[in-house]
Amino acid sequence: MSLDIAQIDHLARLARLKLTDQEKELYASQLANVFDYFQKLQTVDTTGVEPMSQIIPLKNVFRADEPAVDTEETHQKIITNAPNKSGRHLVVKKIL
Repeated sequence: MSLDIAQIDHLARLARLKLTDQEKELYASQLANVFDYFQKLQTVDTTGVEPMSQIIPLKNVFRADEPAVDTEETHQKIITNAPNKSGRHLVVKKIL
């Protein structure tokens, strides 16, 4: 599959790239090679091959997303270590 310069210009605009004429010629050639390879891959007979999302079986090793124990002692530690506070509340800068 060959790409013309107009298609390369379109791709460059979408990617917000400014390409020289020399770069456009280079990328047209390189992308044509990539697309040719894709076409070769499409001819591979995959009959009987089960689809898979990953080669190595992985499992989630993250901890369960459970809330921490909320105690008065925890609140007191947080308030004590806060640089700016007002009673039982933390004072932070406005962001909006």
